[in-house]
Amino acid sequence: MNRLHQVDPAQATGKTQELFGAVEARLGKVPNLMRVFANSPAALEAYMNFSSALMRGSLPLKLRESIALAVGEINGCGYCLSAHTLSAGKAGLSKEDVLAARRSTSADDKFDAALKLARAVALQRGHIADADLQNARSAGLNDAEIVEIIQHVALNTLTNYTNEVARTVLDFPEVKPGELEPTLATV
Repeated sequence: MNRLHQVDPAQATGKTQELFGAVEARLGKVPNLMRVFANSPAALEAYMNFSSALMRGSLPLKLRESIALAVGEINGCGYCLSAHTLSAGKAGLSKEDVLAARRSTSADDKFDAALKLARAVALQRGHIADADLQNARSAGLNDAEIVEIIQHVALNTLTNYTNEVARTVLDFPEVKPGELEPTLATV
């Protein structure tokens, strides 16, 4: 059960109603996380703007979803793992790709370096070693991509923490942190 109120889209008015309309147009529904964010229309709008801006960045969708899975696993966020496992499958990641991303690895060298950097940023709260940055650059990541990776870690940490504080009720097929094998049936 949620510890924070979920705003009902049928009861939303003003700015919240407008934002919910945009969410529904993009996703086909208003996920429970957005309903939690809507307690503050400013917070919902900030999240939507941040997310939208990063979708127009240089990182491909498969990598963005992989980062979301890696960060969700690190932060133990079942809601985000559930949502992004579903999204990752729709984006073309295989079952094996999803499992690897949750472990912060990839068979693709550049994706692997990006996930290793994201993991370091998340675990070390930005205080990464010079070697972490050098490894990312050696794999071909440029400064724009590195900045976007950091931003995706921040965006996903925001949603992870919000879900964990709120105990957001799942509205996606359940994926549990730390239980990597059950993911196979949900992709």
